[in-house]
Amino acid sequence: MTAQFQAIAQRVGADGTVTPLEVQTLRRECWPDGRISQEEAEAIFALNRELTERGPEWTDFFVEAIGEYVINQMEPRGYVSEANAAWLMEQIDADGKLGSMAELEVLVRVFERAQNVPVALKDYAVRQIEHAVLEGTGPTRDGGQLEAGNVNETEAKLLRRAIFAPASERPAAVGKTEAEMLFRLKDATLGADNSPEWKRLFVQGVANYLQGYSDANAQISRERASELQAFMADTNHGIGSFLGRVARSRPSGFGSLFDDGTDASSREDDVAAAQDVTRSEKDWLDAKIGADGKVDEYERALLEFLAEE
Repeated sequence: MTAQFQAIAQRVGADGTVTPLEVQTLRRECWPDGRISQEEAEAIFALNRELTERGPEWTDFFVEAIGEYVINQMEPRGYVSEANAAWLMEQIDADGKLGSMAELEVLVRVFERAQNVPVALKDYAVRQIEHAVLEGTGPTRDGGQLEAGNVNETEAKLLRRAIFAPASERPAAVGKTEAEMLFRLKDATLGADNSPEWKRLFVQGVANYLQGYSDANAQISRERASELQAFMADTNHGIGSFLGRVARSRPSGFGSLFDDGTDASSREDDVAAAQDVTRSEKDWLDAKIGADGKVDEYERALLEFLAEE
């Protein structure tokens, strides 16, 4: 870490602000080669905790720098390791709370940019985002506001980004944990001054869990990604040996190296099957709707949507 970085950190600690020019300096000083060390990432987190005001320049820098460290500083790039996931949760929890919009944005950024993340981080993100929507206040990165006790348009958009992100519970689709979060948020904000976008998201999100198709091959584990990367990087054997290993690893032939082994008609069948609500999904929905003995306006809208579908 450079002396200039330390000087800015000391000044920020003294008055709790950072200017756009200082953010430019920080970018130049600790990110000249596009890589962020753990020491630098921890220093950036420490600076964020010291700030009393966070402008868009700082939030953008924080989100980009921390996201780059968590997602891409360890091979295979794009797959968050257990260690980096634990580090991120520890940094966010250092002061006992999700302390700023910058921290919330970096969580969402990781799920939008990563190929996959550990289950512990998926569960953690759902809890933190739910709490931020219910209890958070103050400006967001895009100019809207977090409001406690309701779900406004800005918060609905944030939720949509999180639950449909590529590295979420189900890639680009809604998982059971996320659908249950939507129900809890709905119950907690009934009768509040909610945005119409929130009702739309609740209906679409829960219906997607019940009827949506999610490609099981869209997410692979970090360990499998490492194996594939090592396989492709192996230059110790000739092309004949390489093709032989491909044939042995994928018995269905060389074409399968470039696809997931599913023909178009089979995929269409899977999509169609996913649209049918299974018995277990129906039991889950019945339990959710029947929990308070009545059907509210959000649940009615959901049931009408499912009936039309």
